[in-house]
Amino acid sequence: MEKKNIDWGNLTFSYQPTDYRFVANYKDGKWDEGELTTDSNIVLNECACVFQYAQECFEGLKAYTTEDGHIVAFRPDLNADRMYNSAERLEMPPYPKDKFLEAVDKVIMANEAWVPPFGSGASLYLRPYMFGSSPVIGVAPAEEYQFRILTTPVGPYFKSGIKPITIKVSDFDRAAPHGTGHIKAGLNYAMSLHAIITAHKEGFSENMYLDPATRTYVEETGGANFLFVTKDGTVVTPKSDSILPSVTRRSLMYIASEMLGMKTEERPVRFDEVKDFAECGLCGTAAVISPVGAINDHGNLIQFPSGMDEMGPVLKKLYDTITGIQQCKIEGPEGWVRVIK
Repeated sequence: MEKKNIDWGNLTFSYQPTDYRFVANYKDGKWDEGELTTDSNIVLNECACVFQYAQECFEGLKAYTTEDGHIVAFRPDLNADRMYNSAERLEMPPYPKDKFLEAVDKVIMANEAWVPPFGSGASLYLRPYMFGSSPVIGVAPAEEYQFRILTTPVGPYFKSGIKPITIKVSDFDRAAPHGTGHIKAGLNYAMSLHAIITAHKEGFSENMYLDPATRTYVEETGGANFLFVTKDGTVVTPKSDSILPSVTRRSLMYIASEMLGMKTEERPVRFDEVKDFAECGLCGTAAVISPVGAINDHGNLIQFPSGMDEMGPVLKKLYDTITGIQQCKIEGPEGWVRVIK
């Protein structure tokens, strides 16, 4: 299929409607079969639960064109698992995992012309999401739900690409102890909007959130997990019950230990030890890895030895390996790449 006439190399991380999206509805205690539609608009009752009580969860994953022309998706089964868990936590009927994967296949194939070509640096971003669609006025779960997947071609999440960024320690909390920080729900991101706008106004790319209970341990940013590298080359990622279990982070930690032979640690990370790390990066579906060159802690600047010019050597090796697997240039573990075509 002929690709759309788009300047693929200059795409930003922004929404552009494609030809098709997938829609399924839950009513009378069951999900229907779902279908592809060309209509990008959603019509809901003014009292729909998603508007009144934010009963909504979502996912994010990418599809790529490989050098030999195949279209693949990276570990969508883990997105299906995570969305299932998110729905259960929000008292929503989970969308079946097998149906999730079938829907991913269908919507990618329907939008094949929108999957960026190999070597462009772009990808097709998929946003599966689910919300309470029936009207609710008293505080309670909805009775009806809608599951959808939209797609959009995207470029890098951070405009600077893999150039190191400067972030700040936030005075705000991203999630509450025993709250919903471990699931991918829109309500968590709504809480971070004021904090990220404030950070941007102050000249920072992102926030570092500390644990809300003691404010002594590193958690994550508004949209990514942290990776640190010690001076002896150990890859460390924070562990907390209120951190979102990132598919990218889990993959990177496996790559580090099982493929590259690096020592890894998933453990609570005290903020006072951050200054002693050699490298720091943010990882997630959107950015993959974005290196952090410095952290501003209320005027005290923590600068990493990896510097502000380029990604540190350990994170660069991890970045090259995971992107190589995603694009099938490097053979990864069995089942990590789902071949759509």
